[in-house]
Amino acid sequence: MSKIKAVIFDWAGTTVDYGCFAPVQTFIEVFNAYGLSPTMEETRKPMGMLKIDHIRTMLNMDRLSEEFIKKHNRKFNEDDVKTMHDRFSDMILKVLNKHSDVKPYVLETVEELKKMNIKIGSTTGYTDKMMKIVTDTAKSQGYEPDAWFSPDSTNKMGRPYPYMIFKNMEELNIKSVDEVIKVGDTVSDILEGKNAGVISVGIIEGSSEMGLTMEEYNNLSKENKEKEIERVKKTYKNAGADYIINDIRGIIDIINDL
Repeated sequence: MSKIKAVIFDWAGTTVDYGCFAPVQTFIEVFNAYGLSPTMEETRKPMGMLKIDHIRTMLNMDRLSEEFIKKHNRKFNEDDVKTMHDRFSDMILKVLNKHSDVKPYVLETVEELKKMNIKIGSTTGYTDKMMKIVTDTAKSQGYEPDAWFSPDSTNKMGRPYPYMIFKNMEELNIKSVDEVIKVGDTVSDILEGKNAGVISVGIIEGSSEMGLTMEEYNNLSKENKEKEIERVKKTYKNAGADYIINDIRGIIDIINDL
């Protein structure tokens, strides 16, 4: 009998949307519309957070904060954050269905987990409205977890707060944090798992941390692939990940080891 009773997955970059491109491209467009030019690295750094927290975190970055002052002759305020978030929310709804394809190995791994009587939960940085599109698209491709919660269900306290994980545990009737694995593709995911006291796992391929399309990743030379993998591993390790897996199939090995 497995001591693990539930695996809680993230969505974009973990189970769907290889490379996590829907939110990244939308953030960049929203900042561009405000006269700001964030780099890919700046945009991806807060990935996994509630989207309004993500925008606020980016605006607080030294370079972007200075760029804002130069452009607008003042510091940013909460009205700016809200305006940008409203724009983000409108724009992402138009692209989510194009970026919700289920990632490789997800369906067979989930099927394997269910055979082991392990329940499938999920958490996200998206809102319920955004998730409606994502879950419908994923379901049409055969992926439907037993439960999912967005920060809408936890008083807008998204990652790195642990509350979405606890909501999943309540819904799935899991008694102890020792029986849960959290899997994600960002530092926020790892911290969410650590703060909940569950086993926290980072996924490498197709992650937001790596930030490559499947084609870009497959076209890397062996040497560059290893470099990228090491870079992502280091980020997860520094965030406190208990395990790091190449792709979702690695979860089965972890459960068997435990």
